[in-house]
Amino acid sequence: MSILSSRRGRTAVVAVAAGALALAGCSSNDSGNGNGKSKGKKEAAAQSAAVKMGTAADSTGPAEEVTGAKPGGTIQVYEEDDFSHLDPGQIYVSDAGLLSKLIFRGLTTYKEDDKGGLTVVGDLATDPGKLSDGGKTWTYTLKDGIKDENGHVIDSADIRHTFERLYDPLITDGPSFIQQWLSGTGTAYRKAYAGPYKGKHLPDTVLATPDDKTIVFHFKDAQPDLPQALAMAGYSVVPEKTDTKAKYDTKPVAVGPYKISEFKAGKSVKLVKNANWDPKSDAMRHQYVDGFNIEINHDDEDQTKTILADRGDAKNSIMMTGQVATTQVQKVVSDPAAMKRTIQGYAPYVWQMNFNMDRIKDKKLRDAITYAMPSTAMYKTDGGAYGGEVANSLMSPTTPGYQKDYDPFDRSKKPNGDIEKAKKLIEEAGAKGKKIVYAYANTPVRQQQAVLVENALGKIGLDVQKKEIDAATWYEQVGKVQNGFDIYMTGWGQDWPSAATVFPPLYDGKQIQDGASNYAHINDDHVNSEIQRILKITDTAEATKAWTALNQYISEKINPAAPIYYTKTFQIAGTNVGGLRYSTVTSYTDPTRVFLKS
Repeated sequence: MSILSSRRGRTAVVAVAAGALALAGCSSNDSGNGNGKSKGKKEAAAQSAAVKMGTAADSTGPAEEVTGAKPGGTIQVYEEDDFSHLDPGQIYVSDAGLLSKLIFRGLTTYKEDDKGGLTVVGDLATDPGKLSDGGKTWTYTLKDGIKDENGHVIDSADIRHTFERLYDPLITDGPSFIQQWLSGTGTAYRKAYAGPYKGKHLPDTVLATPDDKTIVFHFKDAQPDLPQALAMAGYSVVPEKTDTKAKYDTKPVAVGPYKISEFKAGKSVKLVKNANWDPKSDAMRHQYVDGFNIEINHDDEDQTKTILADRGDAKNSIMMTGQVATTQVQKVVSDPAAMKRTIQGYAPYVWQMNFNMDRIKDKKLRDAITYAMPSTAMYKTDGGAYGGEVANSLMSPTTPGYQKDYDPFDRSKKPNGDIEKAKKLIEEAGAKGKKIVYAYANTPVRQQQAVLVENALGKIGLDVQKKEIDAATWYEQVGKVQNGFDIYMTGWGQDWPSAATVFPPLYDGKQIQDGASNYAHINDDHVNSEIQRILKITDTAEATKAWTALNQYISEKINPAAPIYYTKTFQIAGTNVGGLRYSTVTSYTDPTRVFLKS
């Protein structure tokens, strides 16, 4: 999944990249973490544990009460950028993914314990699903009487419509795991079916709804991870009768505990209680506060200073995808009282500098740029040791198969770049003086990093042409096949603990299309065939080993992207906010359990 960030990449529960979006990590306790130490790879490794499958009993509500929780009041939220999408089918970045936890529901979701352990349970469905035919067929039964904000009872027709609309050309930015599993890899699924708006359905041999309560998925191959995929925001239900197609992106219908009462693009979003939400049907969410007031255009510096001051509404405030600003980290860490209202976690994202391989075709040039990257300086602009650490690989420490000693570009010895080695490669490539169009988001962190990148590449003889892009449309712009850029940074994290949620979306050449996540446009026959081979391996240990080997091949033989830094989360809340906990699902504060103390 990507997070948006200065925030910090574009999630899979999946964890975007303009300033700061993300998804996974390690919990702190409800009172915050006052030890003054940032999270490390030990905590990250704990996040690579397999998700547990829940039971029907685990899937029933209400959710376990949060100690000390009280009802009432409005949570104040500060955000840097506008939400990229509100239509669930278009959500694949961490900001909207976080919002989705409050307003949307899908067939499955996660229950999370205080140690960050995850159990997938039924959400709209009675359980995580019943498999048959060796995992090729999955059957779901809907819970009784779950209503959307208009009072409509969600039925199987709504679920069918939710998945069929993902095939329509208007849906360009959401996840495509399930569509590909049903109808063909890469972009083939779009050729198999055009979507529901012309009155046609997927055949029952693919997706069946034998009655109002039952949904049956029929896959060509075993799909043991379907319950985890269904928990993604992008597969949240869109009720058929209220689907307004493109307009749905600005006025979606809620099924969760809150609904949108006011949306001002680029300015604010207000949430109020959804009176039709029934806590008895929901094993994960709470509805403690009366609503959320989300204000846009507050960068990390502004957010941190405002919340630290703790005056007025700031006492009731949380960050969604914001981070403690780099300039304020020491002030927070050195104050025990401030640390008690912080949360930390090791997020699953890898910030990487993508090479547009349609334009940067010489591997020696790609290697030179990779060696020149000032990774240490770059992560220090994004929270320092509390915001990240140098990346040695395209795999995150939270991903099964990660190797801490695998270091193809010698980051351990020269974490801030190897200018001399990069110069030599530039000479061998005959690339001295070559113009490089570098796109970056218009957030303070990305602007600071752009200066670092420009200086580093200038030292090795490249002529950097900087191109600043609006952060709110960052992924839409770099996600275009003909984007006009040579290099650009994105952040990606696993959607669940499996490299199968990393390598196919990022490196499968069959998935190159506008809106897809193959940002480097890598299209290598060996990589493509290996991805398809590994996806069919049902033994988890064997598949993990194969993904690790493929990571090495991609890095050494092709190098489509330079790993820059791994991300961590460090957030602060107002003194009147209770229920604070880092969420390994969202990689940020868990908004479903917060309350106001008074």
